[in-house]
Amino acid sequence: MSDHHEAGAGTAHRVLILGAGYAGLSAAIQLAARVRRRGDVEVTLVNAQERFTERLRLHMTATGRPTAELSIPELLEGTGARFVRGWVTAVDLEARTVRIDDERVLSYDTLVYGLGGVADTAAVPGVEGHAYTLDGAQNAEVLAGRLEGLGGGTVVVAGSGLTGVESAAEIAERYPELNVVLLGRREPGASMNPKARAYLRSALDRLGVTVRGGVEVTKVLPDAVELAGGETVPADVVLWTSGTRVSPLAAAAGLTVDERGRVVTDAALRSVSHPEVFAVGDAAAIRQGYGVMHGTCQSGMPTGVHAAVSILRVLKGRRPRPFRFGYYHTPVSLGRKDAVVQFTRPDDSPRRFYLTGRLAARYKETVTASPWPTWTRMKKMPASGAFWPRGGRFTRVREAR
Repeated sequence: MSDHHEAGAGTAHRVLILGAGYAGLSAAIQLAARVRRRGDVEVTLVNAQERFTERLRLHMTATGRPTAELSIPELLEGTGARFVRGWVTAVDLEARTVRIDDERVLSYDTLVYGLGGVADTAAVPGVEGHAYTLDGAQNAEVLAGRLEGLGGGTVVVAGSGLTGVESAAEIAERYPELNVVLLGRREPGASMNPKARAYLRSALDRLGVTVRGGVEVTKVLPDAVELAGGETVPADVVLWTSGTRVSPLAAAAGLTVDERGRVVTDAALRSVSHPEVFAVGDAAAIRQGYGVMHGTCQSGMPTGVHAAVSILRVLKGRRPRPFRFGYYHTPVSLGRKDAVVQFTRPDDSPRRFYLTGRLAARYKETVTASPWPTWTRMKKMPASGAFWPRGGRFTRVREAR
């Protein structure tokens, strides 16, 4: 079967994009903006909710702070892309169809798979039944309601990665009467340089957060968490930020996936087993010279844009270019008026340079708000979305040369 219809063959080439996170929405806007004046490509974006999940602000939503309600159909306005609301329940790679809500079936010629990660609530007993997560605005709002009515007690944040740090700081600042405990295998800010890490730790101390690194939560109980070794830490509320898992749909469909269930891609972001499928964001295992990328907003949006540009190259009978991306910063908010921004080498290792305090908080806010102007520009000038750090020698994969 051909990977694409030739332009002018009488039927439009159907591109179906699954998941409207930062990567999926970038793919939809970029592709739709480029083909808007053509009649030979149809772009359809599928997502379970109409509301865009602003993941970079979920720790704020969780403490009841107001954030914008962004509508995916409104973000797509003017591009010509179609939006379909529904849960993806199956992908049939042979028939090139996707089942939505077990009721509707959508056909495609090219698929962009962007069903990203959620909190891994299955790995540790009790998480599913007793812990809160930040998988979406609704989950965060449920937690906000619980924190608002608490009045006192202990909140355990399980997971000392960036989400855990931002959440612990936000809760401690918003609710100083609560005892906030941050637990994790690693010290907070472990990937930062020593001075930036020390600043982050002192900010958590100032906010009254009790930090315990080098511990592992083995069970979540209704009123406590249990650590490896048998110790229990009392908890009125547990927020789980330790580890993510991706949708099992890719593996179930027969796509080649890695040990974490992410779609394994070639250099151009096509599935290595099914080249008519592109994978983007944290749904994809994308190899660079420094290893497999980890999903963030800063890398997710470029993967979506690159997939869109690659699809157009394939439709023109040209080879898609390899995707290359180099990291450049790790911004971490520490409440509303403080932050630390660690600047990085393309392989995500820390540079000596970092920002702290109000300047860093303003920097973080600018980064968090940057997708909207980026997407608005892309609608008018699609090429404007194709600029990001390529990473130089850090991102070259020798085997691909």
